[in-house]
Amino acid sequence: MTVLFISGSPSAASRTGRLLDHLAGRLERPAEILRLRDLPADALLRGDAVHPELEEAARLVAAAAVIVVATPIYKAAYTGLLKAFLDVLPQGAFSGKTVVPVATGGTVAHLLAVDYALRPVLSVLGARHVTRGLFVLDTQIEPFAEELRPRIDALLDELPLAAVA
Repeated sequence: MTVLFISGSPSAASRTGRLLDHLAGRLERPAEILRLRDLPADALLRGDAVHPELEEAARLVAAAAVIVVATPIYKAAYTGLLKAFLDVLPQGAFSGKTVVPVATGGTVAHLLAVDYALRPVLSVLGARHVTRGLFVLDTQIEPFAEELRPRIDALLDELPLAAVA
């Protein structure tokens, strides 16, 4: 596994999830999508890092060279679900990895959450490189707005996919 997409959305009908599916579909290589809502909530809330499903999720993180972390923005921050998962990961879980922050939100007022809420925690986990983020308004996702195409192309072009097998 070299590219891992992590969806921090708690919703089964998630625009964030649809955006990740779209991004993963644009890659010219296989990618794994980890939907945190599918992990056992009780284990996440207890911080049970040795729970088999959380160990498997941590193994996916460890095996990835590139990680795209996506979350809806609620009240100017990433979701509690994503926070609970990141808290379960070992310190340095993103060491040596390129990490891409992606966020969705209902208003441009949430735009800075990528840089002020999400980027710092990704750095603390040891990311070698946190790329520029992508913020997408919910209204641009269904249907996908044409003005997103160049922004998504630029994001995908920035990924160091040639360096990973």
